[in-house]
Amino acid sequence: MTTDDGEGTDAGGVDWDARAATFDEEPDHGLRDPEVRAAWAARLKDWLPGRPGDVLDLGCGTGSLSLLAAEQGHRVTGVDRSPAMVQLARQKLAGRHAVFLTGDAARPPVDGERYDAVLVRHVLWTLPEPGRVLRRWRDLLRPGGRLVLVEGVWGAVSPAGIPVDRLTALLAPLTARVRVERLSGDPALWGREVDDERYAVVALRE
Repeated sequence: MTTDDGEGTDAGGVDWDARAATFDEEPDHGLRDPEVRAAWAARLKDWLPGRPGDVLDLGCGTGSLSLLAAEQGHRVTGVDRSPAMVQLARQKLAGRHAVFLTGDAARPPVDGERYDAVLVRHVLWTLPEPGRVLRRWRDLLRPGGRLVLVEGVWGAVSPAGIPVDRLTALLAPLTARVRVERLSGDPALWGREVDDERYAVVALRE
């Protein structure tokens, strides 16, 4: 989830290297609770390709979603700005078909590789020029590949995030094949009830 300027630090000044050791304590980060883990695994199975493929997990954090994807047979490349997060992800997926790189999710250091799915959770809203970033991510897909974007809007006083209507509008010039799945009503995903806007968008490259 670390994506912006400075090694391991985002645009808001959050030092994700310093937070790496405790990052997985949040239920939807570490997926340590069996119910939360099962909920995310079921969603990923629906969102990602049915056959094993190449998945690029951008802003991968400690690799919890990467691990679920690998367990479903996918070959995973994870990218995160934080070296500490990347190190934890490598440990978590040791022995799996997975590679983790330190780099910017907005400009992944993948040297022209193409993927069957680009998976991004709670990252796009932090990036400047999200329309340009989405186009770049779309271009990383093979024909028939998919963007899987998990986003939302958090906070009532000073909301942060990206509303679903804005995200689908940004995707409209790139593809007409967009599916929105509302996630706020599923407390198993978050380990608690939530009342803010949380959703996933699956957009296919035509």
